[in-house]
Amino acid sequence: MNEDNIRTRLLSVTQLAAGYCALCENATEMEKEEFVDRMLDSLPRIYWEFFDITAEDLVTLEESDYRPDYVDEDYYDSIRRHIEAVLGPDDMFLETFEEDMKYSDTPIAASIAESLADIFQPLFNFISVVKDTDGDSLVEAYLQCKEDFVTYWSQTLCNVLRALNHIKYS
Repeated sequence: MNEDNIRTRLLSVTQLAAGYCALCENATEMEKEEFVDRMLDSLPRIYWEFFDITAEDLVTLEESDYRPDYVDEDYYDSIRRHIEAVLGPDDMFLETFEEDMKYSDTPIAASIAESLADIFQPLFNFISVVKDTDGDSLVEAYLQCKEDFVTYWSQTLCNVLRALNHIKYS
């Protein structure tokens, strides 16, 4: 991939991330069905972009060391509570990929709202760095978010997508 194509893709990822964050921040303004539909539209595209653009694609681009954390505990909890309010009793789902599940005789419940907030946090940090640096730290911000994607939120995204699909079609 050439440098211009990569920058275009990174800007597209930034727009997807910003759209997802706005969706989470405005969850209480939607009915549950609309929120679920929009999540089902957004999450697979986010997954694909973070899966498809590799660190090797970005080798030729400049990097910086700008890595602040924009989502504090109160902000995270407010996002989680807003989503939880929209989903109501449909917020909980059985988590089959939880590490503790191997040692448990009882099912382990997970929260869609908490899972979506867990995805929100690195995406919000990503778009905030890009915004605060006028795009100068786009590559570094993406690489940090990609590292977080590989480490934990990719599996969270897959699991919550399954739970949202269940709400949509059950």
